[in-house]
Amino acid sequence: VLCRYCSLFPLNPFELCLFLHLLCNHISERNAMLWECFKCYTDVWFVCVCHDMGCLCFSLPQETVITGLLPETTYSVTVAAYTTKGDGARSKAKVVTTTGAVPGRPTMMISTTIGNTALIQWQPPKEMVGEHMGYQMQYKRMEEESFTVKDFKKTEDHFTVTGLHKGATYVFKLCAKNRVGNGEEYVKEITTPDDVPSSYPQNLSVVGLTTTTTKLAWEPPVLAERNGKIVQYVVVYRDINSQQNHTNSTTETQMTIMGLQPDTTYDIRIRAFTSKGGGPISPSIQSRTMSTSMPEFTKNFGVKAVMKTSVLLTWEVPETYKSQVPFKILYNQQSVEVQGNLKRKLITRLQPDTDYSFVLMSRGNSAGGLQQQVSIRTAPDLLKTKPIQYQHDPEEGGKLTITLPKVPTTAPVRYYYIVVVPVTPATLRRWENPEDMDLDELLEASSDQSLKRRQTQEFLRPYIAAKMDALPDTFPLGDEKKYNGFYNKPLPGQQQYLCFVLAALKDHESQKTFAASPYSDPITVKLHSGMARHAEDPEMLWVMGPVLAVVLIIIIVIAILLFKRKRASPSAKDEHSAGVKDSLLAHSSDPVEMRRLNYQTQGMMEHPLISTTDLANHIERLKANDGLRFSQEYESVDPGQQFTWEHSNLEVNKPKNRYANVIAYDHSRVILTSVDGVPGSDYINANYIDGYRKQNDYIATQGPLPETLSDFWRMVWEQRTNTIVMMTRLEEKSRVKCDQYWPSRGTETYGMIQVTMLDTVELATYSVRTFTLYKNGSSEKREVRQFQFMAWPDHGVPEYPTPTLAFLRRVKACNPTDAGPMVVHCSAGVGRTGCFIVIEAMLERMKHEKSVDIYGHVTCMRAQRNYMVQTEDQYIFIHEALLEAATCGNTEVPARNLYAHIQKLTQVTPGDTVSAMELEFKKLSNTKAHTSRFISANLPCNKFKNRLVNIMPFESTRVYLQPIRGVEGSDYINASFIDGYRQQKAYIATQGPLAETTEDFWRMLWEHNSTIVVMLTKLREMGREKCHQYWPAERSARYQYFVVDPMAEYNMPQYILREFKVTDARDGQSRTIRQFQFTDWPEQGVPKTGEGFIDFIGQVHKTKEQFGQDGPISVHCSAGVGRTGVFITLSIVLERMRYEGVVDIFHTAKTLRTQRPAMVQTEDQYQLCYRAALEYLGSFDHYAT
Repeated sequence: VLCRYCSLFPLNPFELCLFLHLLCNHISERNAMLWECFKCYTDVWFVCVCHDMGCLCFSLPQETVITGLLPETTYSVTVAAYTTKGDGARSKAKVVTTTGAVPGRPTMMISTTIGNTALIQWQPPKEMVGEHMGYQMQYKRMEEESFTVKDFKKTEDHFTVTGLHKGATYVFKLCAKNRVGNGEEYVKEITTPDDVPSSYPQNLSVVGLTTTTTKLAWEPPVLAERNGKIVQYVVVYRDINSQQNHTNSTTETQMTIMGLQPDTTYDIRIRAFTSKGGGPISPSIQSRTMSTSMPEFTKNFGVKAVMKTSVLLTWEVPETYKSQVPFKILYNQQSVEVQGNLKRKLITRLQPDTDYSFVLMSRGNSAGGLQQQVSIRTAPDLLKTKPIQYQHDPEEGGKLTITLPKVPTTAPVRYYYIVVVPVTPATLRRWENPEDMDLDELLEASSDQSLKRRQTQEFLRPYIAAKMDALPDTFPLGDEKKYNGFYNKPLPGQQQYLCFVLAALKDHESQKTFAASPYSDPITVKLHSGMARHAEDPEMLWVMGPVLAVVLIIIIVIAILLFKRKRASPSAKDEHSAGVKDSLLAHSSDPVEMRRLNYQTQGMMEHPLISTTDLANHIERLKANDGLRFSQEYESVDPGQQFTWEHSNLEVNKPKNRYANVIAYDHSRVILTSVDGVPGSDYINANYIDGYRKQNDYIATQGPLPETLSDFWRMVWEQRTNTIVMMTRLEEKSRVKCDQYWPSRGTETYGMIQVTMLDTVELATYSVRTFTLYKNGSSEKREVRQFQFMAWPDHGVPEYPTPTLAFLRRVKACNPTDAGPMVVHCSAGVGRTGCFIVIEAMLERMKHEKSVDIYGHVTCMRAQRNYMVQTEDQYIFIHEALLEAATCGNTEVPARNLYAHIQKLTQVTPGDTVSAMELEFKKLSNTKAHTSRFISANLPCNKFKNRLVNIMPFESTRVYLQPIRGVEGSDYINASFIDGYRQQKAYIATQGPLAETTEDFWRMLWEHNSTIVVMLTKLREMGREKCHQYWPAERSARYQYFVVDPMAEYNMPQYILREFKVTDARDGQSRTIRQFQFTDWPEQGVPKTGEGFIDFIGQVHKTKEQFGQDGPISVHCSAGVGRTGVFITLSIVLERMRYEGVVDIFHTAKTLRTQRPAMVQTEDQYQLCYRAALEYLGSFDHYAT
């Protein structure tokens, strides 16, 4: 056994880190143990560490820290392996020098601040190593980004800080220095007392107008002059022709002033308040309300009907209005878009007995001037209970009696309507609850004349059976009588109905106000056998006649085909029958297929399975006309059934629901084991969800609340769950989305379950936590993993599905096949949760069948938990994720199979002209970025800063510079943030600086604390400039604010290491920046072997770890995509190989291309990534080949 690639580097003045990559020469030398990543273990390693005073030899494992060394001392290290059979050969000596020691932490005291000053005093550290060179202090206000840095002589022991802001928190850091560097820091915070603001709010402006309102917006006073937390703003306004001021206050930075006079100019000012009082008032601005004589884009915007949870708004559209420009309705910080040719809109999901203000405006008017406004109060919460079927005698035909809900006698009700709703997929899709109906249309359609017109056409629409002044205890539905002009027609048999009570309220002269009860449970009229034919509704013949004829024709055609097949191929009968049987069995075991068979809704019939080969074309068809068909398809998703959620509505359980409208259906809810004497202890807001060919494969639940933490872990234990998937952060946009339900470290007890944190692995887009669970009174311990996905944006959906698919594959690979249901949650447990479940189930389906059933699966989920897949954007994202999976496939391979995988990729199959490797690389370029993704890069002031016109940073990932006042485009540089394996924004990929962008390059390094630069090109190649020399060679040079001083240059066999001291001339703060220039990349093509490049990548990252800087590594070649892409791809791939034992070059490169275009630019570079990964694997296990 030989040691190859023995890595050795100093950790600190007293310790070295030794990492051994092993090479097993012969299988006989292995000692019967092989690790997953193919590290060969021997019994023991024998290490000798030598310096001038002698050698120390001892045995070590494969990675170790050698302790007890001297600072600033050079050591020679050799390694040998020995087993029970004898010693192996010694490695070549490695020479390394320990670093010098730095001083310990000084002590620091900050006296009580007076005014805007603070006295800082300190004493030297107790542990002073080496020559004391002085002190360095850093301080800043908490909200600021950069520190002010001050250096002091070793004899100084105090400093007075001036210019502190009032009502602010400052952080101070102090360290001692010696020749080696800065020592350990003493950190302390102080808070200065509040005062009244010394400035007024900034940028007060008018952002919206109507005839009677003015909408204002502003920004807080500048940070230095706030003098504490702003607790409120007071707006002062007056008619310019009046001396009387009016005031309104708010805690927000916007306000709508209401009750103004039309066509009137107002003088408006504002002031800010802290806890100490108000600051100066702002200069005034003037705003003129709209004139009532101005042309309106709509007329008579008003309220047609108001319900408990909905309101029907109407308006008139003049003939001159352009119908292609839609309207927008604003209310309660929400907006709804309405087509420009419509004249009414039903707004739903409101709260009962609540004031609302609605503003109708034209979306085509960016100034917001054309607006109309109405205000309403929703109806009180009457009629809380549903009608109940009381009795039904089949002898009475289409008639049954229902019990009506109780209403207080003091309720302000004019009259009551009994409404009947025949159950069809169309009706339930349109009206999920009674208040979603257009009541004006319902009342008009139920009148005598209208009913006669519609009898032969729309007998399955909702209708009013009766109108009454008072509500009786019971009511006979279908008794064929008239009640105040409404006909209570008989109910045809074999049809399900819902009914509800609608109350028209008094005391609302200007608007019709209604309150509706919930739907009844489904009612079916059963007819006496002798009356069945007589009692059938004659209109049914119009439907059933054609349907029966079609069914009869189909049966005849099938019979003929089967007869012909039987005569043509009798020998194939058994085989065909077996195939049909297998197919039926396969589909019958899939819950979605069973739903398609048992609940054939209109939507399910219109949206069949999609072949994976047609998926791309199918999505293009849905996206046509601005995604109209996508919208229609998503809106049509409906399980065609009504479900109850009585347990969610119990008073004892309501606090356990994170959101009032997201409930757990009774029939599919997860039922916990009841705790004796605790009402509702069997309840948790969670539902079973079916997977592909498996019922109850998942549990969809909300993010736990403080009240439900113990219930959550009890569910995990009782369901024998091994995997928890969390699709949200704990907080997003400063709102709590989920309460932390696991211990950060150690053990915590949640009810009867003890949860112990075993391990946490944080990666760039997700984290993996491992827990052990122990239940009180049980001897069993279980291990549970939690996967938290953190790359889902606060709003909308991910821009690309690649990271999501990688996350799903990791979850799938780690979940045991015999595990209980996988628990999936986000915040509400319906939106992102639904996306995860559908994508995972469809990926599993694609392994077995060449089709997907997105519509069917979403429909199936909606029958188990409400709102699953909550938005149209999420529905579209599911399609895009599955398209990428179908197009690109799963390219992840175990490291042990990499050699065979590469062999397969590089071979050309008979009949093909290209290799699989070439086809795989071409898939990277399938998607083309729209020009809208390069907004800043295409601005005229920035175009000259791009080395190549076709290589620019995406707007979403570009590196922002701090803008320079008055310089357009000064925030731009052609550079992109790139995520690493473990850390977001671990790298900056950028082009080789131009002469015009050199100052921007140094600004970028400083502002983003990037202290390591990787250069992968020479200054000139093939006779052309590839990169401007952006660093000084011999003496210091100034680049705008920064003085760059060359400190050292080391010429290594494959690279040059340069060290620079960079000082900000504005405040004197300095830091060291190291540049690694790789010199072995040929001017044409790629390196023949990846071995040297692997060593180079390792050296760069070890230096980053050694010096402990938090900022990203900046990587550039010429354009910043080709060689740069190879460096970052291999950095991620090699680290993942070490931790997971898998390799996925394709998806790594594809993920990089979602952050910067053209990363890994050529097929040669792509092949080098594979080759280098294999060589890295071979460096410590020859069985990779």
